Amino acid sequence: MSRRVVVTGIGLVSALGVGTEATWDGLCAGRSGVSRITKFDASAFAAQIAAEVKGFDPLQFVDKKDVKKMDVFIHYAIAASQFAVDDAKLSIGPANATRVGVFIASGIGGFGTIEREHTALLEGGPRRISPFFIPAAIINLAAGQVSIRLGAKGPNLATCTACAASAHAIGEAYEMIRRGSVDAMIVGGSEAAITPMGVGGFAAMRALSTRNDEPERASRPFDKDRDGFVIGEGAGILILEELEGARQRGARIYAEVVGYGATADAFHITAPSEDGDGAVRAMAMAVDSAGVTPDQVQYINAHGTSTPFNDKLESLAIRTLFGDHAPNLGVSSTKSMTGHLLGAAGGVEAGVTALAVYHQTMPPTINLDTPDPECTLDYVPWKARPTPITYAMSNSFGFGGTNAALLLRRFDG
Repeated sequence: MSRRVVVTGIGLVSALGVGTEATWDGLCAGRSGVSRITKFDASAFAAQIAAEVKGFDPLQFVDKKDVKKMDVFIHYAIAASQFAVDDAKLSIGPANATRVGVFIASGIGGFGTIEREHTALLEGGPRRISPFFIPAAIINLAAGQVSIRLGAKGPNLATCTACAASAHAIGEAYEMIRRGSVDAMIVGGSEAAITPMGVGGFAAMRALSTRNDEPERASRPFDKDRDGFVIGEGAGILILEELEGARQRGARIYAEVVGYGATADAFHITAPSEDGDGAVRAMAMAVDSAGVTPDQVQYINAHGTSTPFNDKLESLAIRTLFGDHAPNLGVSSTKSMTGHLLGAAGGVEAGVTALAVYHQTMPPTINLDTPDPECTLDYVPWKARPTPITYAMSNSFGFGGTNAALLLRRFDG
């Protein structure tokens, strides 16, 4: 018999604040974290706006001698993991260390470090490359550094499945706990790709919003005037635990993870399939694996990127699966406020979905002035909505046609 899995800790670092409470409060207030880029001179770029993390001090989480030995995405992962572990009041020691794992995703990893070291190579030759370059930049070192710092000796893993990476990490960690391989997982994702190459690359694809004069209004999922996504950064980490162990130590339980689906479009490297088939099947798998029916779901935290194709086709997929129940759903995109955190998006948004279930409140979609005629659902416009939520879903879709859906349930004992 499979074991039940619950969320006992949430750690968020986003453009809305450093810490879970700051991020959640910002979402419920409908506040945008998007502003002009300050991390580099973006004046020559088509897109000059981003959802930057503000006021983050790595020295609060990492020794001074180690700060430059790791990329910013690792700093964010360490901070969010510490927030999550503290929130869960999870102690890791000799008695349980081998039963606690770490699974932290990223879509790009240490882009800033790669750019810096490449410049050092061009300007000074190979001897100028830092000996810490590789461990500072590679994606699995977020999980590695967290494991070392917290003493978690269970599985140590990383996924790199574009914008579905964190959701895949959470879903696979959920399955590991269910089958008894581990008792707890520190899981989610981290990203810090607001760099010249990151912004320039996505802008070259014409994927980014160029509403540079109105940063706070640029991310506008499901609105007919949307013109692309706004790149964001940060981290979202959850503590997943086997239910009985969480109960025995008196842990607060935010929500229960009850379903997970992962599919591929097998269609195009960047565009979703035109009928939303991959998204439909991922959501259906999550619902079916939970043993419930679509009409039992009240809320969906949408992938909702603010791009023309995603928003239209995700809306179509939701209508296809949920049918007559679709108009009864609350469907919001918190990317309207946090920007799109790429590989970390699913970690932040799964945490937000757990908070929505716990607080019985749907966060809003801001900047929805005129809904796209092809986006016909209830997108919880502008204001957070207190409402009963028993089942809530978090969607994440990525380049390469990779899709993931997570289903959470309100914990009732």
